[in-house]
Amino acid sequence: MTTVGEALIELLEAHGVDTVFGIPGVHTIELYRGLARSNIRHVTPRHEQGAGFMADGYARASGRPGVAFVITGPGLTNTITAMAQARADSVPMLVISGVNGLPSLGKGLGYLHELPDQRGMMEKVALSSRRVSEAAELPGAIARAFEMFVSRRPGPVHIEVPLDVMGKPAEGLVPLPKRATAPVPSERALAEARPLVNAANRPLILAGGGARRAEAELAVLAERLDAPVVTTANGRGLMHGHRLAVPASPSLKAVRALMADADLVIAVGTEFGPTDYDMYGDGGFVLPKTMIRIDIDEMQLGRRPAAVSILADAGAALARLGADIGNARQAGGAARAKATREGAWTEIGPAMQAQVRAVEVIRDALPGAIIVGDSTQPVYAANLCYDHDRPGGWFNAATGYGALGYGPAAAIGAALAVPDAPVVCLSGDGGFQFTLPELGAALDANAPVIFVVWNNRGYREIETSMLDAGLEPVGVSPVPPDFLLIAQAYGLRAERLRDVGALGSALKKARSTGKPCLIEVSVE
Repeated sequence: MTTVGEALIELLEAHGVDTVFGIPGVHTIELYRGLARSNIRHVTPRHEQGAGFMADGYARASGRPGVAFVITGPGLTNTITAMAQARADSVPMLVISGVNGLPSLGKGLGYLHELPDQRGMMEKVALSSRRVSEAAELPGAIARAFEMFVSRRPGPVHIEVPLDVMGKPAEGLVPLPKRATAPVPSERALAEARPLVNAANRPLILAGGGARRAEAELAVLAERLDAPVVTTANGRGLMHGHRLAVPASPSLKAVRALMADADLVIAVGTEFGPTDYDMYGDGGFVLPKTMIRIDIDEMQLGRRPAAVSILADAGAALARLGADIGNARQAGGAARAKATREGAWTEIGPAMQAQVRAVEVIRDALPGAIIVGDSTQPVYAANLCYDHDRPGGWFNAATGYGALGYGPAAAIGAALAVPDAPVVCLSGDGGFQFTLPELGAALDANAPVIFVVWNNRGYREIETSMLDAGLEPVGVSPVPPDFLLIAQAYGLRAERLRDVGALGSALKKARSTGKPCLIEVSVE
């Protein structure tokens, strides 16, 4: 007899899932009966939050949904932080949980891991939360989740299976095909955009995370328009080293000046969130007067009105716009881009320039690496002004939702998703302690992540903010452990550096081992 739990695994496999992250429990045992006989790899984090972050990193690196299995109650509440981060950054994540038996739900009878209303809680965070009460509902629930990942702005989706349903018979369930696809640009919207594009003398493109898999189409449009391309933090890596690229934050005055000077802005896959466009809270960001917006999500388009809104996948819309332009323009784009890059670099100042150079050491030592950041000073600085060399290869939780402790687990997920790429987790000593035990998960999974710990012995960024506000710093100096001893206790190779200049050779040495390693950079 095939049970609902076993059938769920078969359906996931039919939808292309090859890896799940989870911690088994009494409410999900039936899932593991099917998992043991499948080709799906199971990775065990040390905390359910880690399961969510691993699924997030897997999805960002691969472009495929990340999947997490967690128990009802505390397992699911531990995962909420990771789900919220995924929602903020439009990351496709499927979280499958157990829940107590159907007769007990909502009655407050004191069952193990009981919540008053688990689905009600999840509906506030997930794009969708669905309960499977009968075996026949399962194929539709799974298919609907995967449809949501491609047909709209992606994010976390939750499916719960009650304990008394998980073991029910589920013979002959057939996976339903995904009927939904990404929206294509309408001819009407393209017709409205065409005269604005043709009339522009100083065009500009803003590229966010929604464009990270459309680099070729973006470059064609930019070159034909001769338009500078400003990339947000989640868009970094696009058009690396290109004469038209401006890998700098729209919160910087130099970039804002470029935007104000443009007579047309094409914004693709960016939500105009304050952590990208007004991170200093100075109110200096103003929406462009003449703007074409491209986004896969209709609700997102409605939040920031534009002269023309194109509901479509980024690649499809950029390709159509690019095809409408004949000969390449001469709009001074390269000169405008260069002046903005230089202005942004000067604007961030020597202290942040030094932090960015440390990130550049990682990039140059390991070309094509995926750098997964946590909330730490070099990541803050690089989000302001840094050019990565791999599309989608720079991501972190230092913007948007900003979950501290994201980096270590997300880097493990990325390493398993793209095993041929070097993967570096760049974390501060404070954030690293949030998810420090995931070193063991990296070893279990043989995920060759290089954990770089920027150790300035506390929450230095918060301490600086307190001092700037005239406060005496309180609570910002948690004593860090000896990271080398902890790494060695897990059986990981570890090294401490006193000089950032030695980081490049240390990274190459760590990469050559093919195993997870830790490098601590001691910063005074």
